Amino acid sequence: MAKTGGGSSTEGWGQFLQYSFNKSNFAVENNAIAGRSARSFTREGRFQAVADKLKSGDWVVIEFGHNDGGSLTPTDNGRSDCFGEGSQTCSTTYNGVAETVLTYPAYYEKAAAMFLGKGAKVIMSSATPNNICESGSCSWGPSRFDYYAWYAAAVAGGTAKGVYHVPHGYYAAQAMKNLGTTVVNANYPNDHTHTSAYMADIMAKSFVLGLKCGTSALGAAVTNTTSSMSSTILGPCISFNSTVPI
Repeated sequence: MAKTGGGSSTEGWGQFLQYSFNKSNFAVENNAIAGRSARSFTREGRFQAVADKLKSGDWVVIEFGHNDGGSLTPTDNGRSDCFGEGSQTCSTTYNGVAETVLTYPAYYEKAAAMFLGKGAKVIMSSATPNNICESGSCSWGPSRFDYYAWYAAAVAGGTAKGVYHVPHGYYAAQAMKNLGTTVVNANYPNDHTHTSAYMADIMAKSFVLGLKCGTSALGAAVTNTTSSMSSTILGPCISFNSTVPI
């Protein structure tokens, strides 16, 4: 979501979210920082900094996952979370400082509770996948992002009223598949993670479609209509009553 990261020719999707909201009613502020995980964002005080600026009625979108994987051993990179689905903790030393590392959903729970305490509402957004077309055909199946998507959804359903989930990964994969291999590969200029401005805009629109297809008041407030978005390469709305073939 960060404005820059992965090279000067890349752009984060958070910068494009503003174009889906009426500026008279909403001001979109992108606080994403490249290369962070839920853990490092917490340790650096960035969730707290967001909370300090919140007013009652604000919305916060949280999306992590690309940097949360890996292991704490033999070398801790400062980003990997403790593996688990709840209150598990891991002990580590990072940059010479002892640290108790929480699980991915625990960091989400803590951040959501902080934001709810400020009177805000929270969108737990599952991570966009890496380029699903880099092998020559566009397909997206079970991966480590399913793990993060499952936990994002679980936290959204269990934290408190006012916490919602957007399955951004599914909508992003759907849009890439609809675009096709040639277009998608041309818009990952440096690697399979960081997008060009064009693809960042697609990622933002795929998030908005997921938001619009959901049940939150924020989804009802976006300027794009569901019909106009689902009639393009972005759509349609995705039903999760059965396995989704992407």
